[in-house]
Amino acid sequence: MKLLTNSRLLRPLLLLRRQRSHDAKAAEAQKPRPVPTSAQLDELERNVVVRHHRNNLPLIRSLVQEAVAGDQDKLRQLQAELEQLPNSTHPRLQDYGEQPRELAQYVHRQLPPKSSLKEFSELARALNLFRMDHLGNYTGHKSYYLTGQLATLEQAIIQYALQVVTGQGFRLISVPDILPREVIESCGMRTEGERTQVYKLDTGECLSGTSEMALAGYFANKLLPEEQLPLKVTAVSRCYRAETSGLQEEKGIYRVHQFTKVEMFAICTEEQSEAELEEFKNIEVDLFRRLGLNFRLLDMPPCELGAPAYQKYDIEAWMPGRQMWGEISSCSNCTDYQARRLGIKYRRSSDGQILHAHTINGTATAIPRLLIALLESYQRADAIEIPHVLRPFMDGQELITRNKRIPETKLVKFIKA
Repeated sequence: MKLLTNSRLLRPLLLLRRQRSHDAKAAEAQKPRPVPTSAQLDELERNVVVRHHRNNLPLIRSLVQEAVAGDQDKLRQLQAELEQLPNSTHPRLQDYGEQPRELAQYVHRQLPPKSSLKEFSELARALNLFRMDHLGNYTGHKSYYLTGQLATLEQAIIQYALQVVTGQGFRLISVPDILPREVIESCGMRTEGERTQVYKLDTGECLSGTSEMALAGYFANKLLPEEQLPLKVTAVSRCYRAETSGLQEEKGIYRVHQFTKVEMFAICTEEQSEAELEEFKNIEVDLFRRLGLNFRLLDMPPCELGAPAYQKYDIEAWMPGRQMWGEISSCSNCTDYQARRLGIKYRRSSDGQILHAHTINGTATAIPRLLIALLESYQRADAIEIPHVLRPFMDGQELITRNKRIPETKLVKFIKA
């Protein structure tokens, strides 16, 4: 099925931006632009509702005619509202309701009895490799330290993931963590409002929530030859999220303000994008299969797609210490949602036509949650077994044992004599 994106329905409205002129004569010379029909606006509204997105279609309907009549203030307001609309939704997801579909479950380890299992924080503290308590005064809420062999394990995971994805043709790029607000919003993440997850700096720039944004921004306003597509890149970066959670199952390092992630990103043609998403999914499945985790693959419903995704897969690992499934990875096909906002285009080789590209993104590893799944799955009585694929990155080490070099930290209250 040929992909239908909201940007196509909205193309007549987007053309209104080109009606700006510097004199009345030029304005009169321009012919009236077509606007979306009522049926097209109805389709956009159905998509907004099924995705549980903010429904601004009633306002858009009222602005259309005023903008076409030449009111520049209304035109700017209309453009701002159009940019808040989500991408369209893959037809197969329309009847999913609000629940994901489990596509597969992968079982690679037999776990000990539930009664003997410990949660990540308990395991890491017992081994003196982790600190999260009493940090609020100088590093802030939801901060953490990984020390000794646990810090080494983090680096091993990163190197393992990079080895896998670069072996699949991804080119490594080192990216900035501070980005212009326009790049972040063009990728589909709001920087304003009470529920924003974005940290904003006094300069007006923002801390990146994922290297997907910097990678997309790298190709902004680029015209690529079709022969270079799909173009696949990867990055390791710190990710900053202002989100918080009071849920008991999300305690500890499950949801934090800052973490390390290995991201995959691709630019491709419309005809390539669905196959590219499947490739991203298969790479992620293979990464976690080789780590020996028990996990499941989910096809996400419309209400879980966010603004930019046309379709999305999630991978959840079983975290036995918590007795819950926890998301450790995802991959999304954003079709031309990001490319239109960032001006990422390609020249079609068959006829030279210039078209907007499609973008795909996926998480190879998000460190904190992967550490939870690994430590809880590989726990022993007084040690943690290291997965075989990570041992080459840890000098052949097989077990993580108690750290005796770094002193334990305790909160001390000083009392004046």
